[in-house]
Amino acid sequence: MKPLPEPCNSEHQKKGSSAAAPGEMPSAEEAKAPPGNTELRTESPAQVNGFSVPQSSVTGAAASSPPSPAHSANPQLPREQWGGKYEFLLSCIGYCVGLGNVWRFPYLCYRNGGGVFLIPYFIMLFFTGMPLFLMELSLGQYGAAGPITVWKCCPLLKGIGIGMLCVSTLVCLYYNVIIAWTFYYLGSSFQSPLPWSCDAIANAKLCRNNTNGTLSPSEFFWNERVLGVSHSTGLSNPGPVRWQLALCLLAAWVIIFLCMLKGIRSSGKVVYVTATFPYLVLVVLIIRGATLEGSLQGVAFYLTPVWGRLANAQVWNDAASQIFYSLGIGVGGLLSMASYNKFDNNVIRDTLVITIGNCATSFFAGFAIFSILGHMAWRKGVPVEKVAISGPGLAFVAYPEALALLPGSVFWAILFFLMLFMLGVDTLFGNMEGITTAVLDEFPQLRSNMKYKTLFLGLLCFGFYLMGLLLVTNGGIYWFTLIDSSSTSFGLIIITLFMCLGISFFYGVNQFCQDIVDMICLCPPWCTKVLLYFKACWVFFTPFLLLFILTYIFIEMYRTPLKYGQYIYPLWGKALGVCMGAFCCLQILIWATVAVSKESGTLKDRFQKAIRPLNSWRVNNLNGSTQEQHVEPERIEGPYTVNLTEVDFTAMAWESSEA
Repeated sequence: MKPLPEPCNSEHQKKGSSAAAPGEMPSAEEAKAPPGNTELRTESPAQVNGFSVPQSSVTGAAASSPPSPAHSANPQLPREQWGGKYEFLLSCIGYCVGLGNVWRFPYLCYRNGGGVFLIPYFIMLFFTGMPLFLMELSLGQYGAAGPITVWKCCPLLKGIGIGMLCVSTLVCLYYNVIIAWTFYYLGSSFQSPLPWSCDAIANAKLCRNNTNGTLSPSEFFWNERVLGVSHSTGLSNPGPVRWQLALCLLAAWVIIFLCMLKGIRSSGKVVYVTATFPYLVLVVLIIRGATLEGSLQGVAFYLTPVWGRLANAQVWNDAASQIFYSLGIGVGGLLSMASYNKFDNNVIRDTLVITIGNCATSFFAGFAIFSILGHMAWRKGVPVEKVAISGPGLAFVAYPEALALLPGSVFWAILFFLMLFMLGVDTLFGNMEGITTAVLDEFPQLRSNMKYKTLFLGLLCFGFYLMGLLLVTNGGIYWFTLIDSSSTSFGLIIITLFMCLGISFFYGVNQFCQDIVDMICLCPPWCTKVLLYFKACWVFFTPFLLLFILTYIFIEMYRTPLKYGQYIYPLWGKALGVCMGAFCCLQILIWATVAVSKESGTLKDRFQKAIRPLNSWRVNNLNGSTQEQHVEPERIEGPYTVNLTEVDFTAMAWESSEA
């Protein structure tokens, strides 16, 4: 256990003086002893597992024994920490507040009953989003480890960390393509008039013949100039790579590489700009939108309640999926960023600030989106629902077209796409941090050598770039949609469900709550009361709601075809998407089997050993400052007790029978 501030030290000294009960976490002193080594205590007379041993022989053995490998052969490297609590908060807010807040939440809100949608949305936030968010932050901060290494607390569940890594890999693969599209639009925004507006000479014919069967200038620019989707027939015929997008994708990965080169020391400074700039842009867009004709109709369409929608299961599923989509739960980014926190950081306070702030941003962004879409509908003389769409279509078709109608359209377009770029980069930081932290924790030699770490990060970004080239072909949007819909579907829900059940029933929800109290140390009264609420969620409410979401996803997957526009995905394409999700969640079963097979005894004994925390679990809480205070076993002088392991005791009995 990492040493705590002074008021908490006496409590931990009491814990260390008593043996851990079966199924409980080992005490701090027990955790310091590496597996297979003897545990040293200051006690008299000297005994070995109940057998009297001459004290001189024990003392001599201790004096002649080599240094403990836990402290000299493989020393614990100091772990980086955030430069301040605001860096962590801004990084988490930037990670959570992403493109989904701008292009997904407002659309879901109007489609599912306007203001009524906020009821299931906040219910899902309080009973699934917040509890799982706190669970990830607490695991990462307490274990000071990434998504894989942190499961030393329960080796049976190591597959959850591997599954998170798989999901995060798929998300990083397609998410930077969005940033590449944003780059392309940002570069095009420096032209006057905008190339997707009716003022552009190339679009004069489209604007004159703008009927129901003709593409609008913004649709033509998106489908033909950016995607080239008309030159592809589907998944089986992606066509050549579009070199403009390939260059934009390369620039995006170079920026990500440079920002993450020095780990949180560099990305922690970048978020001061990337996490705050989008809020400035949203405020400016809301003020501008409020002055436009027709903006009130757009806002009314956004918020008008339709109470009958509450009885529809899809509304509740959309609310839950939006919570997962926007908070970034289950992909390892939160866990990794929290692992660089100070041990006594108040994770409960951070959870409340970040989750409520994220959802408030989603609601706030709806006013910026629908006020300008309302003006666009007024200019065209059509209902608002005719121009309100979701996903890339909102960010790259409807909203740019609305911006083109404003005076000073070039300025507003540059501002909007800069905001999209900042939102995308922050979210990608979190996902990439989950991958790099997991690998660096498994191979700590990379962390200590800047040359090797740079080479690893460079190869990782270049590998993602090469794989992402498939998504910037003429038919890349079909592959983009497939990966997007598959990576965050049932696989992600299963991973978070097992994480919740594993911590609650295998590690122990009481032990987990105690770990949180130990971290906060001087826990104010409101924290302990809130923790009781989270405890009830982890044990009952959150697993129940996750099962509901999972059931609905499987039903929809069976009866709803996957499509993009008018293109319906073939059966083999849909099966490929299912395989992506299944591959992520199957890691739980595979690595649980590995963990059980490594143990000895009956199946029940193997299972019980596999859910028991490793001796090195709490050792991960050591950092540079605490290592100086750590007492080396070789410096302890007798008289003391030496407790051997079960293997050593069996070996003693075998030697006596041989004699």
